[in-house]
Amino acid sequence: MSASSSVRRLTAAAAIAVGIVGTVALPATAADRDHDHDHGRRHAEVFISGVQQAPGWETRSNRSLNKEWVEITNNTRRTVNLDGWTLADREGHTYTFDHYRLGGRSTVRVHTGMGRDTRTDLYQDRRTSVWDRHADTATLRNDHGRFVDDTSWGRHHEGGHRR
Repeated sequence: MSASSSVRRLTAAAAIAVGIVGTVALPATAADRDHDHDHGRRHAEVFISGVQQAPGWETRSNRSLNKEWVEITNNTRRTVNLDGWTLADREGHTYTFDHYRLGGRSTVRVHTGMGRDTRTDLYQDRRTSVWDRHADTATLRNDHGRFVDDTSWGRHHEGGHRR
């Protein structure tokens, strides 16, 4: 066997080993990242996946208020602690998550009205509508007040992904 043949074999073996180690050593978050279908925006962990304003005429009934919601999705495999995170509209109405953990590959719906919190549904316990039907922005921030995601609809469209 020639020296150049041995060097090529060692180089090939090293490249294969690096490829295998590199694949195994990738952090789980890199494999878990997903793209928002609307704009190709990357969401590292948690994002606003849906918004619904109260349908029909606003009656201020609890039933009507609970048809108004924002969905928050965790697209990683790990549970994310949302304790202290906030969800706010552009007027400053703010909901603070309290002792809530969003499971991996899960979605929680945050309703405006009153109700009993469950793993999949949380309630702001408000008596009036929060989300403006014509134009608004829902903003999600972590427990340090750092921007996580937002979504906007209507004329003002101040950023975020459109609905």
